[in-house]
Amino acid sequence: MGSRKSFKFGSPGRDKMLKTWARFSFFVIVCVFAVNAQAQEKLTFSYAALGGPNSIWNIAKDLGFYKKRGIDAEVVYIVSTTLGAAAVLSGHIQVGMVAGSGVVNSAAGGGDLVAVACFVNVLDYELVVQPSIKSAEDLKGKSIGISRFGSVTDVAARAFLAELKLRPGEDVTVRQVGGAAERAAAFTRGAVAGFLSSTGSIYLLGENLPHRVLIRTADLKNPPPFPWICAVTTKNYLAKNRENVKKIVMALIEATHYFKSNKEGAKKIVGKYFPTANAAYLEDNYSATVRILERVPYVTRPGMENLIKEARKTNPGIKVTVNDLVDDTIVRELERDGFIDQTYGKK
Repeated sequence: MGSRKSFKFGSPGRDKMLKTWARFSFFVIVCVFAVNAQAQEKLTFSYAALGGPNSIWNIAKDLGFYKKRGIDAEVVYIVSTTLGAAAVLSGHIQVGMVAGSGVVNSAAGGGDLVAVACFVNVLDYELVVQPSIKSAEDLKGKSIGISRFGSVTDVAARAFLAELKLRPGEDVTVRQVGGAAERAAAFTRGAVAGFLSSTGSIYLLGENLPHRVLIRTADLKNPPPFPWICAVTTKNYLAKNRENVKKIVMALIEATHYFKSNKEGAKKIVGKYFPTANAAYLEDNYSATVRILERVPYVTRPGMENLIKEARKTNPGIKVTVNDLVDDTIVRELERDGFIDQTYGKK
């Protein structure tokens, strides 16, 4: 029988073995911490409005869609596309909700924003009118209020009038009134017969404002394409952190599916982050939003092209093209690989 070699405590052989195991254990611990740190990367995202389709950013956080992909997400509310675009450009926000107009305006100023996905490609508005106006014919000879000419409310107003077979400036006067509060005030005192309001927001003005919704974006047969609720980052961040951006888009697709398939759950999360929203707003806003959320969130290229053309009216020197502002390779990849079909339960 062969002899078994033994190590006595304090012997050179045993000390060497213990040192080897100590080094190996330290190496394993370092690797574990490194992997964990990578898995828990902290990123900050932003959204630009309360309620409606913007809620997908918070749904993804509350339901753990970011976390399961190794992202420790902080989701912040930034009140407008303009400020959101600036925050993304600064690097404080890695990916944020920025409308196509913000991407175009950034490019005009030399910025490098790029839209990688768009979850709503139409304007989310409705035409609120006096209760006596029940048809397009009743609106003839009257005026409606928008914020300003060339704005998103102007685009929506003209699309609504076209659908109603009414001519702006001839059948209906389009008036520049101001922001949402100013438009509601003008409507209340009878200065305009109707005004453009974001979907469901009329219910936030109280119960003492008689009104009728004559038409809304979701009612349009051919709504003008407009890249509205988009996931936007910088070209530099996308080039260096494409996998992170892909994970974010995947989480938002899952959140969109949840919104579409879990009405009460979605309304609950919307209400959590929009505490002043009442039941009427939540119901109406959900019904309109679910109809316009994209299943496959490509950025509308025709819509982005329209925005570039509009920007050139005041800044003819803009040289950018749609390809400079849109990178749809991530969405194309997710669609090709079956992720979206799998998320929606289609095998």
